[in-house]
Parts: sequence; C-alpha cells; structure tokens
Amino acid sequence: MGFERNYQIKILSSPLQLRKNLSTLKPKIDPYFISGLIDSEGYFSTTVYKNIKYKLGWSFKTVFAIGLHSRELSLLLQLQEFFGGIGSIRQSKTHNMVFYSVSSIKDLTTIIIPHFETYLLLSQKAADFILFKQIVKIMSKKEHLTLDGPHQIINIKAAMNWGLSNKLKYESIQVNPVERPLIITKKISSPNWVSGFVTGEGNFNVTISKAKDLKSGFKLQLRFRIYQHDRDLKLMELIIKYLGSGRIEKDSRKAVVSLTITKISDILNIVIPFFEKYPLKGIKQLDYLDFCKIANLMKEGSHLTTEGLDLIRTIKSGMNRGRKLD
Repeated sequence: MGFERNYQIKILSSPLQLRKNLSTLKPKIDPYFISGLIDSEGYFSTTVYKNIKYKLGWSFKTVFAIGLHSRELSLLLQLQEFFGGIGSIRQSKTHNMVFYSVSSIKDLTTIIIPHFETYLLLSQKAADFILFKQIVKIMSKKEHLTLDGPHQIINIKAAMNWGLSNKLKYESIQVNPVERPLIITKKISSPNWVSGFVTGEGNFNVTISKAKDLKSGFKLQLRFRIYQHDRDLKLMELIIKYLGSGRIEKDSRKAVVSLTITKISDILNIVIPFFEKYPLKGIKQLDYLDFCKIANLMKEGSHLTTEGLDLIRTIKSGMNRGRKLD
C-alpha cells in the first residue's frame, strides 16, 4: 500500500468477457477524481526488450494502466467508459486483481495524455507521466525505428518508476539516464481529486480495545488514514492543510507515510461531511458508509451500552477485508 503496485502488464490473462452495456453504468466520473485515483493506483510504464525480429533489435511497449482488487471491476468499467471505451480490462491469473490498460499509441496521444495535461497529477507519479509522454512522442513519430531512437527511449526509461530490468542492464549498451523531474505541488486542484486519491489509498476503520477505567470496559477509536510512499510527504502535508486536520505517521519498516485523523470531532465535522459532498466510489464508499454508521452510534452514546457495542462490532466485522460481496 501507499504507492504504485509492482505488477507488470505481462501477468495478465485473456480479456474478461465484458458484455455489460456501458450506458447502464453509474454517472460519469469527475475528471479530477480520475486523476486522483491514478495518482494513487495507476502507472505509466514502458517495456524495453531485445527482439531479433526487428531490424534494430529492440522492441518497445508503452502502457497506461491501473490495477485494483477484482471486486472493483465496476469502477474500472466506469473508468473505461470515461475514456470513451478505449483500452481493455483483464484479470490476473495469479493475483485477485483486475487491470484496465491502454497501449495504443493513438489512444495514448489523443485521449490519455491530453487528460493528464489538463487534470494534473499531483504526486511524484507526475514525473513518470512526463517521461512517459516523451517516449510516446518518440514512438508516435516512428523515431524508435531510427538508429538513435532506441537509446533515447532507454535513457528515459532508466529514470522512470521501475527503471531498467536487470536483464537489460547487462546488455552491451551505454545508458545515460535523463534527469527525473521533481514534482512540487503547491495546491490541491479539486476536492474531487482528494476523493479519487482516497478511493485508492484511503482507509476507514475502528479499533476496539479493553479499558478497565471505562464503565463499558472498552475504548473505541475511529481512524481515517491515507497511505502513500514517503517521497510524497510534502503532498500529504498539503492534504492536511487542505482538509484542516490530520497528522503524519511514518512506518519505520517501510518507505510509507500515512495521514491520520482520529479526533472524533474532526471526523464528525470534517471527514464525514467532506466525503458526503464529494463521494468516494467502489468498495471504499461502502466502508465509508459503515464508518459513518459507527460514528453516529458513538455520537449518540450507543457505544456505552452492551447492545450498541455489539452492533458496532457487527458493522466493523463487515468492513474492509471483512466485507463480503455477492
């Protein structure tokens, strides 16, 4: 969690039989929501490998993609609809995930890239997009078929997300990585960007612990969190400023930070009203609604009774990983 998933397109199996009528899906998604969701779970990648079938001995594949839990198929269908039906949705054979991807140079040039040029990415993932855009431009002009083109792409690829594969590093080529852009975000572009970002990286939960000093014998704490790679610490601090609440927590075991809000008054007066006005989507929205139920029970004081506490336990058991869908 907290950063782009380390899955390559090559793990995908055959396309799902998507026979749903796109026109019957939920209303179109706000474009800023799309960018927020991609900032959290999307990626831009270029695969480079030796291929003797080609004159210059190199083959390239550029892909814009997003991978989510297989329960989020409906959300990916909405994403595909937003982009006019381009791309494909596939399911992993080895992971319980579905992927939406676009690899057509034409679609990347005319639809995907213009979207993110207008509705900007705010995390350091924007640097990958900038470099990705350079590679797509080279390929759209067929310059990857020239003597110099492959080396240009390899030098750009070396500065992107996963860098060069170990196999490619051992090839007899000279690599001079281009400078990776540093993204400095000064403001949150839209509240819908936050909703998209939280749909991907947010978490709503409640902890129940024993407390001998309380009459009920138990202490409840609501907790809203957003996870992200620590390279985007400044962005997390900017979100805190934007929301008007939260603190940063660092994971000592991983390069991950989280924006955390536990103060009940801030959850009731800031977090819940915000996502009521700018709704989340997919499974995360269901967790948010259960989170709201528990918050209201606590506000009423029901958590101080045995019946109320049992009800909260029941709601909690069906959230997040405990949620079962038909």
